[in-house]
Amino acid sequence: MSTNAATDPMIGRMIDQRYRVRSRIARGGMATVYLATDVRLERRVAIKIMHGHLADDQAFRERFIQEARSAARLSHPNLVGVYDQGAEDDTAYIVMEYIPGITLRDLLQEHHALTPEQATDILRAVLAGLASAHRAGIVHRDLKPENVLLADDGRIKLGDFGLARATTANTATGAALLGTIAYLSPELVTRGAADSRSDIYALGIMLYEMLTGEQPYKGEQPMQIAYQHANDSVPAPSAAVAGVPPELDELVAWSTARDPEDRPRDAREMLDHMAGNQQRATGQYRTAVLRPENATAILPSGGGAGSAAGAPGANTLAAGAAAAAPSSPDSADATAIIQSPDRGRPVNRGRNAPPGPRRTGSQPGVLSPAGQRLADQSAKRRKRGWILLSVVVVLALIGAGFGWYFGPGPGGNVRIPEVTGKSVSQARQLLEAQGLHAASKTGTRFDAVVAKGQVSTTKPAAQREVQRGSAVQLVVSSGPRMIALPAIVGQPISTVTAALDDDFELQDNRYEFSADAAKDTVIAATGRASGGKALDLTSVKAYGETGPVTLTVSLGPVPDVVGKTVDEASAALDDVGLILGARTEEYDESVPSGQIVSAAVQDSPAVRGSAVDVVVSKGPTPITVPEDGVVGETINDATATLEGLGLKVSVPDCTNILCGFYDWKSKLPVTGTDPGAGATVYRGDTVTLSYDQ
Repeated sequence: MSTNAATDPMIGRMIDQRYRVRSRIARGGMATVYLATDVRLERRVAIKIMHGHLADDQAFRERFIQEARSAARLSHPNLVGVYDQGAEDDTAYIVMEYIPGITLRDLLQEHHALTPEQATDILRAVLAGLASAHRAGIVHRDLKPENVLLADDGRIKLGDFGLARATTANTATGAALLGTIAYLSPELVTRGAADSRSDIYALGIMLYEMLTGEQPYKGEQPMQIAYQHANDSVPAPSAAVAGVPPELDELVAWSTARDPEDRPRDAREMLDHMAGNQQRATGQYRTAVLRPENATAILPSGGGAGSAAGAPGANTLAAGAAAAAPSSPDSADATAIIQSPDRGRPVNRGRNAPPGPRRTGSQPGVLSPAGQRLADQSAKRRKRGWILLSVVVVLALIGAGFGWYFGPGPGGNVRIPEVTGKSVSQARQLLEAQGLHAASKTGTRFDAVVAKGQVSTTKPAAQREVQRGSAVQLVVSSGPRMIALPAIVGQPISTVTAALDDDFELQDNRYEFSADAAKDTVIAATGRASGGKALDLTSVKAYGETGPVTLTVSLGPVPDVVGKTVDEASAALDDVGLILGARTEEYDESVPSGQIVSAAVQDSPAVRGSAVDVVVSKGPTPITVPEDGVVGETINDATATLEGLGLKVSVPDCTNILCGFYDWKSKLPVTGTDPGAGATVYRGDTVTLSYDQ
């Protein structure tokens, strides 16, 4: 049993005939979160139960229901799922996905500050979930480390949409501000207005706290902190902790800008910005500077098309000559443009360049030594340009090949599908559909939920990303672990409950009356066999872990009401939960009139609410003194007749002297009776006979 079961009345309670509360997880200002078991689907869930003293407050109740509606509209791997919502008596509850692990607050308390890599990983996951909410038009309004859940298997989830509202209804009502003061945006403090940018502000404060281990604003009173939010700018994390990258300083400043217009408009914009920064930091975004097409070359003087544009013997500049392939001795004679190293733009250095090549008058088409050197340099530059272009093309093709291989190709990552509860053959098909294959050897483990022979889990776990073509081991359920049962029958219910509660799923106890078992001792225990049939646990030595157990508890014997009046019997039965059933009356010589002669329970076995039928005495049976068979008969015959009716007979002694000489009772006739013929008497009454002497 849980240690807080003695102080928390919710522990052990069955809600809506479906959710059995197991233990307390956390307690907040509006509700308490418990670990519970969904007995219908046989899975563990987290159930959030509103505090009883708030149940009568309509505003709180509506806000509580709003959380369920808001969260139920969302479905994202980084958001805590909501399964159900309802109310029972004065209890309002929300049933959510159970995430075993810790909160971000627990992590910060343990490690004080996180590394930039850890902080960005957590922030990216929270932004992904929050982007889903913002896309659905929902503002969280209560982002803080306590609401970020870090699961044991590495998942990061955002929960607690208790203050969530639609973005179209973004104004707080009342004088009180909702949310935690340390993460409230300036517009919430000053105007009470909140939208998706208010969530971004809270994320910026959380990022600062993850990087530095403390909140940016401190104060003894909440209003002091609120004043700083409204009037101060959040300092750079690197001012408090050395080594924080400038990109994270900028991200904190951008997300915590006092003016909402200066922040990211929603979580998606902030997440995309982080993705862009990461790609630039890893070199995925690079700018290639290519050789310009419109280069300028120096053409030789002389005849042809080049000399037609200028005076004889002059050097002529023509755009585009460097892009054309040399088709004649004249065009091969060009000087290339020099590439600017700082901006990648062509720079025409015609004025400062060495003199252009000239043809000699005696040897047409022959270059001077200086012109030949310039032509050779131009050819080398063109060759280097083609080599550079070829390298760029090859690198682009290699990059595309890598992109295909690690994307849709065999080297890409895929998520392991969820195969829990499937047969081994079905699981293999699902893995193959994702480009994976099942390992040749399967594992086994005990599983109290998944039926024996079906897949319990996979290694690696479902939803993990692995390389396409990887082998995934299927772990098959061996059924629940068998646990030895303690002594049950005849033991006090408290002893049996303590012995079974940690290993089995205790159902609501059954209670019945038993004449052979003391009150509050266990009469029987029933479980469930693999086929779904009831299993008598007193006939087996072991039972599967977390299996359902129903205990039958004795209420003691049915009260004995014989000899009691009807009112006394009714009160005695009512005290133990029984009711007085049908009443019949009969004569009884030994039980006084009005008292109960016998009682019988209608149900077998008797339970609370069963009816007890009773027979009430009407007293002794009335007898009419007969005349026939008495008057006129001999004293002996009349005596026999009356005694046969249950009456006593009295005969006065005979005083006649003659009576002493013969059997006068067999001879003398009865002349009358007292009481007389027709009178009513009762069994055991005395009738006196009269006769003539």
